[in-house]
Amino acid sequence: MSGSSVPTDLDIAQAAKLVPIWEIAEKMGLGRSDIELYGDHMAKVRLEAVEALANRPNARYVLVTAITPTPLGEGKSTTTVGLGQGMHHIGKTATVAIRQPSQGPTFGIKGGAAGGGYSQVVPMEQFNLHMTGDMHAVTAANNLLAAMIDAHIYQGNALAIDPYSIMWRRVLDVNDRGLRNIVSGLGAKSDGPQRQTGFDITAASEVMAILALTTGLEDMRARFGRVTVGRDRNRQPVTAEQLQAAGSMTVLMKEAIKPNIFQTLENTPALVHAGPFANIAHGNSSVLADLIGIKTSDYLITEAGFGADIGAEKFFNIKCRYSGLRPDAAVLVATVRALKSHTGRYRVVPGRPLPEEMLAENPDDVAEGAANLRRQIQNVRAHGVSPVVCVNCFASDFESEIDVIGRVAEEEGARWAVSTHWAEGGSGAKELAQAVVEAAEEPSEFRFLYELDVPLKAKMEKIATTIYGADGIEYSALANRQIRQYEQSGFGDLPICMAKTHLSLSHDPKLKGAPSGFTVPVREVRASVGAGFVYPLLGEMRTMPGLGSRPAAQNVDIDLDTGQVTGLF
Repeated sequence: MSGSSVPTDLDIAQAAKLVPIWEIAEKMGLGRSDIELYGDHMAKVRLEAVEALANRPNARYVLVTAITPTPLGEGKSTTTVGLGQGMHHIGKTATVAIRQPSQGPTFGIKGGAAGGGYSQVVPMEQFNLHMTGDMHAVTAANNLLAAMIDAHIYQGNALAIDPYSIMWRRVLDVNDRGLRNIVSGLGAKSDGPQRQTGFDITAASEVMAILALTTGLEDMRARFGRVTVGRDRNRQPVTAEQLQAAGSMTVLMKEAIKPNIFQTLENTPALVHAGPFANIAHGNSSVLADLIGIKTSDYLITEAGFGADIGAEKFFNIKCRYSGLRPDAAVLVATVRALKSHTGRYRVVPGRPLPEEMLAENPDDVAEGAANLRRQIQNVRAHGVSPVVCVNCFASDFESEIDVIGRVAEEEGARWAVSTHWAEGGSGAKELAQAVVEAAEEPSEFRFLYELDVPLKAKMEKIATTIYGADGIEYSALANRQIRQYEQSGFGDLPICMAKTHLSLSHDPKLKGAPSGFTVPVREVRASVGAGFVYPLLGEMRTMPGLGSRPAAQNVDIDLDTGQVTGLF
């Protein structure tokens, strides 16, 4: 189990023995001409590598997902890294693929997203901060389009854009509730047209979703052209191509489209690219990273955000449609503390210690909360994928509680393994790695949850009833009108990207476990035509988070004597 004497994540990362990043690239079969160095420990992969690697056999493709988490997270990134390291301990090679973290959570409450303990991606500081500038490029491309929309209207509005129909919002990579709703254009007439708008966080933007789903520069240019910003006076869609913005957006993104190479603490290759949120966008690292990683080792291990009802569902039904890749197995991360929280008896608050009574031995609570685990196993199986339950252990766990998780997994016909990768690195994930190898060798029966040619409402209802366990969906008048407009505009054959809370299988974060007898409210439906999906907003879903009372940013500083970052998780 995870030991309490393990140093902080930052201390471990700063003590790591990194090898030059070109040696990591060599492990992946990439030559010096395939990469562009960003110092000694970061590099970008040139897109020509996709074609150069095409004739190599595919690795086994493994998804890491989870039960419905607490606000603290349940260790998917840590498990992804630990499993990748564990593969090397059982004689297999592996590449991990994870998302770039947003500075919103990094400086908010969650802290870093590089993994944890002895299962991290390094260098940690660069990983969690600016990296190679991809996040800033996404912000710039998004906001350039926003500026061109307002300029077009101010300069005569030749396209007859209806200002009240504009869906495109500005973005910023920081939690800032003060920007959720704003009025732009205040001041003199020359300051532009006044209209009500707002900001989203960069990771939730359509530009980020396009980066994560594109298959190349030509495809990205076409996707930017299809971006729909609003409607004209005749209620016809207005696109970025019509505004002549798609070309300049592509130019701003021409470096960001290249996946980044990092390494783990045990020098396992790690591809880090794109960072879409899973509760708002589709929550998976890039298709391009996977198209490269699938050719570089025995196993490609990638992570989907939040629980299997969100990130994994979108991985299966959105990402796999655009990549053409099919998963061989899925790891479902579960923790004792999260299953206890699914009884609804405990209040878990970010930044505060867990309730003492939650840390007491109580296998009955684990058994009750395991209703959520059962549902998430079923959600993975609904797509024809073999699940492996990973018990991510903490020092506060008891054997009796872990045994309950194992029994539930066996009752659901799933493999399971206890993993101590946080405290022990790859050696603590050997049992998990072996279980994943066995699951991945089973014949694949992968299937999508829905077909694209059915109506938008039918796709939404399939997700809500099959994955969430809802009785159905209730649509607002606005949502009904938007759905009609999208189908009339030819967007009805796009997949669905539900935007909902990550803290419940339902739309309501207070409904724990595996709730039933509820109806999902769809209050608004937006279309990310360039990214290639329609996303309904369920309940009170925010696309710009806010900082808490004690944001993690208060703890971060720099040691002026050594130049090292301090307090970063």
